[in-house]
Amino acid sequence: MSLVRNRFLSRKEQHMKELCVSTTNSKLKFEILNNKKIALIQVNINDLSNLTDAQKEHLVITELQVTGDNFHHKGLSFVNTSPGANLTYLTHEVDQLTNGKLLKITSQDPKKRLVVTNYYQLFDQTAVIRSWVTVENISNENIGLEYISSFAITGLNQGSDPLANYATDNLLYTPHNNWQAEAQWHKQTLKEAGLDYQTDRIDDQQNSSKRINITNNSSWSCAEFSPSGILTNTVTNQTAIWQIENNGAWHYELTDSSNGELLSLRLSGPEELDNHWWKNLAPGESFTTATAAFCEVSGNYERALQEITKYRRLIRNKNQDNQKLPVIFNDYMNGLMGDPTEATERPLIDAAAKTGCDYFVIDCGWYSDGYWWDSVGDWLPSKKRFPNGIESTIQYIRDKGLTPGLWLEIEVIGIHSPLANQLPDSWFFKRHGKRIIDCDRYHLDFNNPDVRSFADKIMKRLIEEYGVGYIKMDYNITTGIGTEQNSDSFGDGLLNHNRAYLKWLDHIFEEYPELVIENCGSGGMRHDYAMLQRHSIQSMTDQTDYVRNGNIAAVGSSVVTPEQCAIWSYPLQNGDSEEVIFNMINAMLVRIHQSGLLNHIDDKRLNLVVEGIRVYKTYREKIPTLLPIWPDGLGHLDDEWYSFGLANNSELYLAVWHGVGSEVTHELSLEQYGTIKEVTQIYPAPISDLNAHFKSYENTIKFTFNQSKMARLYHISLGN
Repeated sequence: MSLVRNRFLSRKEQHMKELCVSTTNSKLKFEILNNKKIALIQVNINDLSNLTDAQKEHLVITELQVTGDNFHHKGLSFVNTSPGANLTYLTHEVDQLTNGKLLKITSQDPKKRLVVTNYYQLFDQTAVIRSWVTVENISNENIGLEYISSFAITGLNQGSDPLANYATDNLLYTPHNNWQAEAQWHKQTLKEAGLDYQTDRIDDQQNSSKRINITNNSSWSCAEFSPSGILTNTVTNQTAIWQIENNGAWHYELTDSSNGELLSLRLSGPEELDNHWWKNLAPGESFTTATAAFCEVSGNYERALQEITKYRRLIRNKNQDNQKLPVIFNDYMNGLMGDPTEATERPLIDAAAKTGCDYFVIDCGWYSDGYWWDSVGDWLPSKKRFPNGIESTIQYIRDKGLTPGLWLEIEVIGIHSPLANQLPDSWFFKRHGKRIIDCDRYHLDFNNPDVRSFADKIMKRLIEEYGVGYIKMDYNITTGIGTEQNSDSFGDGLLNHNRAYLKWLDHIFEEYPELVIENCGSGGMRHDYAMLQRHSIQSMTDQTDYVRNGNIAAVGSSVVTPEQCAIWSYPLQNGDSEEVIFNMINAMLVRIHQSGLLNHIDDKRLNLVVEGIRVYKTYREKIPTLLPIWPDGLGHLDDEWYSFGLANNSELYLAVWHGVGSEVTHELSLEQYGTIKEVTQIYPAPISDLNAHFKSYENTIKFTFNQSKMARLYHISLGN
């Protein structure tokens, strides 16, 4: 962030009852209560100023649980933590930034052991607010931290009725992930999820024992869920959206507060109960949480996803890759499948150049004569696979006008690697005195400076000696709950590694600013925005079924910006024209990861690949400026009809898919996006297309696809 002006408020201003900070698109308002507690009374459109004084007592801005303190909550939730619920206001300041404002609120616990600083970054271009918290030990004793919220809000989506039934009025959207089944949003009311509305507590000081909690453990940050969520109030038409930005464990929960009257949301990185994280804070030490993002807007889930898309673009490192959107060819998917050789690569390089690709990536296997999974670690090229040296093949890629790339998995050492017994245990994740083995591999600990130095040398060799300009950085095993080395708890060890890895990435990008590093974790298992602030491109899935790949492509931009969302396009050797078209459209509104044995398909089908890439290049630089839309809703695997688009006020690019099923017609209303002026099929060229037809009327388009497993891409001009 760029700091323009730093203003410290006067003593009189610091003790004002209300504190309000706003930008063009965002607003925060706090109230300093009579007992000096701080209440968050407004986020954007959600204004809680009219709540009672008793209710405002529950609008805490930080939950902080310290070992040995007496907390007052039933069950397992992180509402009414101690000393979090009793922090009192000290001071605040506002920094004016080039693209918004940064608010800092400082408070302390009643025993004056801890100073807590809440940071809220507001942007001019979006309603999303970024939040994080720092805790400093100002006492003379060690203090054990069990939980710290990155963002806490009570009364979200409240509307004007303080006693509205949040359990039935609110729909929760949760993004489930599975390997090859990423970004599968499921929606249910809070009541259906198990949280009931009730205000008849026996003890009016207690809240529910129930929490709706979404938790991720280990080092795949998206192993089961994306670190985000959406909550839509169907009565008030308010929608809240959030994300947690940590490349490892995290936790969020929804529960009730204020004797069951108000709905509370707590966002955090790892904590002790769910993630095995505990931190010993020594005198003078401080700890800063993971960052989180949150906003509330008028409208539905789509409006909220568009808002967080703007935010994700704002926090991302600026780079040419996300502006130019070069087409990447990768030899793996439904191609060489991890068995590259100099002889098999050259015809593929020729085909990639012929079709108009910009990059060519040699995927896994280049470093081993045979089976390589459990022997990786030194990352030296196989002379058997590349008898003339891998430099010769890399130069051939450059001679064809392509930027060369290599696959790498820097965080692992195979158990049968020669390095495994040469390196000390201090290089690896350990628990209970033993190295952790996951799927025949040890996991390196980047908190160790020797490990980072080792990784530096590997990157230097690949970039400076071999001449690559692209790294596909994969990540196919996980750490488990963490490591005991140089840590206060297993989860603390994992967090230390996570943060050290991010600092190492920052160092690599600073050293090689033109380098593109693709973020991959068995596909999309690590697509969090701690990583994607740094990486310009994310491999979204390893789905090998092109029809299901379309289902994932249609929703990938709900968790990753379209210009970062890489989707495979892999024509099959024995497919037909419709299969090629379907494959191409899967990737044509995001990032094209071209693959498949293009040198083995006939000219007619190869020309469809050429046409698709040519059409993509006519609009690809618009993609980072457009916002995602889902006219059919957020689809799921195996849906028969589904769609995805990118739009602004004047135009809309729309992909429509017909998967497996017998319904040959499908109607789609686009009324909410503007008035349809003109509809043009842009891929494939409509001049000889006998299988697809459309008819536009009253802002609705009726599509007719003559068979299953078809897709088409349209450009739609919009008017007022």
